[in-house]
Amino acid sequence: MNFKKILEKFFSQIRVQRQLTGVFMLALLVPVTCIGFLLLYNSQKTLFNHYQEQAESDGLRVRSIMFDLTTNFYNLSEDIVSDESLQNLLDGSWDSIAEAHIASDRYNRITEIRQQDTSIESISIYTYNEQLAGYGNFLPITEDLKETEWFQQAASTSAIFWRTAKREDTYGNTYWELNMVRQLTLPSSRSYAVLVVTASNNYLKNRIDNNALKNIITVNDDPAFFSTDRKYVGNPVPLELDTSQYSYTDSGVLSLDDSNTMASVNTLVPYKSDDRIYVISYNPQALGELRQIQSNYALILVFAILIPCLLMYLFIRYFSARVNTLRSAMHQASQGDYNIIDSFHGNDELSEAFQDLQMMIQEIKQKEALVYEARLKEQELENRQQQMEYKMLASQINPHFLYNTLETIRMKAFAAGNREVAMAIKLLGKSLRYVLDNTGTVSTTLAKEIDYLRIYFSIQQLRFGDRINYTVNIQDGLDLENYQILPLLLQPIVENAVSHGLENVDENGQILLNIYEENDTCLCIDISDNGVGMTERELADLRKNISEKDTSRTQSIGLYNINQRIQLCYGPEYSLSIASAQGKGTTVSLRLPLNKLME
Repeated sequence: MNFKKILEKFFSQIRVQRQLTGVFMLALLVPVTCIGFLLLYNSQKTLFNHYQEQAESDGLRVRSIMFDLTTNFYNLSEDIVSDESLQNLLDGSWDSIAEAHIASDRYNRITEIRQQDTSIESISIYTYNEQLAGYGNFLPITEDLKETEWFQQAASTSAIFWRTAKREDTYGNTYWELNMVRQLTLPSSRSYAVLVVTASNNYLKNRIDNNALKNIITVNDDPAFFSTDRKYVGNPVPLELDTSQYSYTDSGVLSLDDSNTMASVNTLVPYKSDDRIYVISYNPQALGELRQIQSNYALILVFAILIPCLLMYLFIRYFSARVNTLRSAMHQASQGDYNIIDSFHGNDELSEAFQDLQMMIQEIKQKEALVYEARLKEQELENRQQQMEYKMLASQINPHFLYNTLETIRMKAFAAGNREVAMAIKLLGKSLRYVLDNTGTVSTTLAKEIDYLRIYFSIQQLRFGDRINYTVNIQDGLDLENYQILPLLLQPIVENAVSHGLENVDENGQILLNIYEENDTCLCIDISDNGVGMTERELADLRKNISEKDTSRTQSIGLYNINQRIQLCYGPEYSLSIASAQGKGTTVSLRLPLNKLME
């Protein structure tokens, strides 16, 4: 026993209500639920990856900025510590402090560097030379300074190191800044000075703060010297960092300030240094947006399931009740009781079946002798009932099922490498969607109508290749989104141009659409072709057919309907006009009122 017979046997042994419920569950509810949850999962995963990649990309961007800055500082420090003029100045001795200050003013290399490089906040040189200390960029090495950890590190090694330093201005404002520190050796006096180059926070802010993500930057275990959110500046980083790794990286959902956040951590090892600069990029709104999008998708999925279920439940109850009513009436008639009360309402196939039953009963009453004829009518009734049930089941195929089916076919064609078939199916789906969406509507935008024409032309070019070509000319400054026109108004005209105007054109067929305003009161749409054109007699007959209704006519009905729609909607002064010359092509012109279109 094959599968078809098994299904037929199964459905024939249960009631119609359960049959409809089972078909609905198998054909729509189960696939929609499975596909919906799959789409929900995939979309959530895609959005999560997007936010994670966004944080990682921003972290790499900020790391690159810090790499440029630290490398630049190193090169500048190399230039400074190798400057013999500076070394001589620091080792110099003068008769008075004033002479020392004059010598300091003559050395303007540090001032030039600061003026040329906006990334530098300050350059300070700590020196034992008491005649220079405290003047300009030269600061004294005090006993308190010698006790600090960072100075002791600078005094004990010639290696570069980085640190976060706290600074207060004359107004009591506190700043946390990134400092590069290195020893400046003075060979002549066998002494040394300490060079400190401070990065500009304004420079970092201008370079880093240019998107929605936030950043925190710190050195080693020092407090953060930069943060988009000011509350983290000068405080320990609110994120656990694995400082034991040489180049620590991490991304995803991380715990930032005791709350989960989409974040990325990157480590920069500055040139010629053993320090670590940690760059944290995070998006505080990412997880909230993900949850909101997930809730919206879930809500849409619930509605996509519940609404069809509710509608199908109501329909099955209604349909089953009508079938039972019809069945009861037929059973009553089969028992010889022909006193059937007319309680069956509606104008569908079931109503027709009930009316047929009544007519059959009347015929039985009048012609009981014609048993054979009565049996034929009963058989006809059963056949019509089967057709009715088939049509009712087939009517459940809604546009969404059609679109999904076309998309499935398109993807199979695409997977098989047949891109032309895939494109044709895609264009057909778009064309059907536009027609179905605008069936029963009173208006659409001119932009959508033109997009639909492009789809139509693409389909025709798939059929005819270079035989069909088109051009759309739109007046400069004309925004097609601002114009509301009757839906499906232009396509019949274009189809008429393709079917009749270019019928005998073997190649280089051209259709031209010109859209422009005229006298600020009228929107003009001209559709021209370079086809065979018409004789004066043919043109006169066509104009007559467009303006006068003839129920026996089978040609020019589309143009007549378009002309009638324009006049009914916009007034008798607006209409469709045609110009043509034999061998030169045909032009169909529409004149529509600009004020009504804008409204």
